[in-house]
Amino acid sequence: MDFDAFYKGENMHKYKVIVTARSFGKADKQAQILLEENGCEVIKLEAANGPIEEQLLEEIVEADAIIAGLEEYSEATICAGKKLKVISRYGVGYDAVDVEAAKKHNVAVTITIGANGDSVADLAMALMLDVARNVAYMHKTMQEKDSKRPMGIEMWEKTIGIIGTGRIGQGVAKRCQGFRMRILCFDMYENEEFKKEVGVEYVDLKTLLKESDFVSLHAPFTPETKNMINKDAFAIMKKNAIVVNTARGGIINEEDLYDALVKGEIRGAGLDATLKEPPYDSELLTLENCIITPHAGAATVEASNKMSFIAAQNVVDILANKTCENMV
Repeated sequence: MDFDAFYKGENMHKYKVIVTARSFGKADKQAQILLEENGCEVIKLEAANGPIEEQLLEEIVEADAIIAGLEEYSEATICAGKKLKVISRYGVGYDAVDVEAAKKHNVAVTITIGANGDSVADLAMALMLDVARNVAYMHKTMQEKDSKRPMGIEMWEKTIGIIGTGRIGQGVAKRCQGFRMRILCFDMYENEEFKKEVGVEYVDLKTLLKESDFVSLHAPFTPETKNMINKDAFAIMKKNAIVVNTARGGIINEEDLYDALVKGEIRGAGLDATLKEPPYDSELLTLENCIITPHAGAATVEASNKMSFIAAQNVVDILANKTCENMV
């Protein structure tokens, strides 16, 4: 291939690919090169040029593919893409995409399975440790020149309850082995291989909540999991329990969580996923025993590289073959 000619734009673009995912290709250019080598013109929408949603409605008309961030894709938006063949989600969540509408209009929806598993599992552990040892709070008091050393709790040899044992839940469990923790799991389907490899115990949800010192959520947001962790759940949890959500907002009832934290029904919470993102108006941000991060579980160099490349490969596969292994 004549790369000099290629990068001078002398190649003929067969497809137009719109990118709305902010971190796509930031760490390296391999994903963009993959698209360009396969006849794609890549147009990245930047917030500096105006609201992404407004730019998207203009660009989607002639787009063959979209590498999508967290914005919503309603049926109206999908219909605006007269040539649209694939919405390639940069990540594993696709609740913002009307999948039924996409199917009706022959638009494939794909995700980047496995790309951010390690980074999200790392953040779940970081949030547990942070809340347990009051790290963010102590840093704040140091900034205010009013240092405090509140009493924390240890993770060593405690009990972790993991709700959802997919790739990320399994990753958290393996990290908890290093803390010699008892690992309880709840899932609709028991993974026997994982159970033998890591030595976890599958239990019912009530037992998990009652016996766990730390509860980490890794379930998808579905009608069954909506408000799964609510006032009834907090009522049976330990007083020193810490709950962490790096999955999806809405699995925890945030009003009930606020009440539980204020009343001391549980010790604390660490949230990387909230019902509204970013949750600037949430009362939870006023509490010292609740840490909230901006859905940043996948914000690592390694995860960005993997997600960018898989999202690009998904586009190439759909455009060339009308199918790929990561279709929803």
